[in-house]
Amino acid sequence: MVKRALCSFGVDVDAVSGWLGSYGGEDSPNDISRGIFAGEVGVPRLLKLFNKYGIKTTWFIPGHSLETFPKEMAAVRDAGHEIGLHGYSHENPSSMTVKQQKEVLDHTHKLLTDFCGKPPIGSVAPWWETSKDGVKLLLEKGIQYDHSSQAHDCLPFWTRDEDTWTNIKYSAESAHEWMKPLQRGTPTTLIQIPANWYLDDLPPHMFIKSSHNSHGFVDADVTLKLWKKHFEYFYREYDWFIFPLTIHPDVSGRPHIQLILEE
Repeated sequence: MVKRALCSFGVDVDAVSGWLGSYGGEDSPNDISRGIFAGEVGVPRLLKLFNKYGIKTTWFIPGHSLETFPKEMAAVRDAGHEIGLHGYSHENPSSMTVKQQKEVLDHTHKLLTDFCGKPPIGSVAPWWETSKDGVKLLLEKGIQYDHSSQAHDCLPFWTRDEDTWTNIKYSAESAHEWMKPLQRGTPTTLIQIPANWYLDDLPPHMFIKSSHNSHGFVDADVTLKLWKKHFEYFYREYDWFIFPLTIHPDVSGRPHIQLILEE
């Protein structure tokens, strides 16, 4: 039987915005300089690699990266890569009010539409953290797919609206207050392209000073082996599947990751 493997690169251009919104380096000139590396060095290196092999990819570009690195982002667009939403300053949607989420979405949607000459159809939530209001907001903007959920690792699925669950509350009078199952929401028309921390370059290869579990010094060959094992399993067990790698110019713009990507 013929197998069908749909391999994808999702490039999250976190750059400076990643340090502003998620990594805890917003007050560090050194960390901000690492974001500048991503935009000015990492992006051209990835474009050169993709061009070498004729690969078209999807770049999820925060509004901050679009406006901070206009030349490099124009090179992404002009090379024919798809461009999708990724917040403005890599904000965590679950920490924002609905009004703030809508303002960020409206602003970045307009930025990308004006920049590309057409509206984006895909989105990635910064840090893969979504909110209960996010699905509705994305659908209102005509977004067709999201890449932020991990309910599967190699098959697409319909995004549900507002799953609910009960947190443990140790101060409660009775444990019966939290012993309740997850309640599944209603499936929507928003397609999920599965996210997967194990197919992401950032956790093993991004040193973050504020993170107690930060890596950054994992042997790149270990990551390559992990990715290969995922592919081998999917290929063995499924007739068709998605192999969705998530990479960042902050990380995959570095020499050792460039080499394993090429391999």
